[in-house]
Amino acid sequence: MSNTVAVWFELPATDLGRAQSFYEAVTGRPMRREMAPCGTMEMALFLPPDGTDCPQGCVAKGEHFRPSQDGALVYLDGGDDLAAPLSRAEAAGGTVLMPKTSIAPHGFIAMFLDTEGNRVGLYSMT
Repeated sequence: MSNTVAVWFELPATDLGRAQSFYEAVTGRPMRREMAPCGTMEMALFLPPDGTDCPQGCVAKGEHFRPSQDGALVYLDGGDDLAAPLSRAEAAGGTVLMPKTSIAPHGFIAMFLDTEGNRVGLYSMT
């Protein structure tokens, strides 16, 4: 039995190219564009850093995808220091909503508003 509760996430986008460029800048990793198997949405997949082809989420554009800063909050892996991806988010057109903040003893979080209007978090142990 896995200890992971969440298995997939989709961040809504109105401009998938802009959103993909933003998240590639923030994460420092490439994303892969695909059409959903059902053919109703376009996606840019977050690819894992280990090189496996097992994405766990995406940025998605489709009829029922509406960016919002009031909905569910997804936290992305912020690496060893949240300052780096947070500054890249700002440089790529995002807005910092919460700077690196301790949630001791559980690590650190930060939040930003992406270029699509979604509130997104970053998480790190250090």
